[in-house]
Amino acid sequence: MGRTDSMPEARGLNKIIRPLRYHEQSRQWFAILFVPLVSYFGQPTRELLIAGSVVAIVGALIRLWASGHVKKNKVLATDGPYAYVRHPLYVGNILILLGFSMATNLWWAYALMVFLILFYYPPAISYEDAKLNGIFGEEWQNWSKNIHALIPSLVNKAGSTSSEWSFKQSLFKNGEPVIILYLIGFMYLLITKL
Repeated sequence: MGRTDSMPEARGLNKIIRPLRYHEQSRQWFAILFVPLVSYFGQPTRELLIAGSVVAIVGALIRLWASGHVKKNKVLATDGPYAYVRHPLYVGNILILLGFSMATNLWWAYALMVFLILFYYPPAISYEDAKLNGIFGEEWQNWSKNIHALIPSLVNKAGSTSSEWSFKQSLFKNGEPVIILYLIGFMYLLITKL
């Protein structure tokens, strides 16, 4: 079943746009292609490259942390970063996109980043929240009422949690270390342009 199958039939331009907005692979590929595109055309300055690298590293570390806790659709992740924000993987993605936009010093990288975020993330968050509510019901409702979707809390709002971070989970289920190597490669390309 597709992500838009339970929605009312779309008409006109929305019939083309809506399936694209809810298509997870197109969201992922857009982000994967964003990094080499802006890196290739990037015109970094030392200051922006350093600042952008720090932001991108924070985003990658958040993703690494979150991916070692999430057990998709089996157990509701409420520990690790999930004790502070509902969608830490998305927070990490946004910080990576922002970091590369800063590091490349390209005005259009910011425009492309904003488009990506506004086009894909509201429907993705809505879909994920509805799916998790359907799977975990009251457990999800009790957890999510205190946890914002994208704005992390400064304190643990999930209460006591029991699971631990797993590098194996992060590597084999989500491929995060490979993604980090990918990002390092393109950040190195930007360094060579200084």
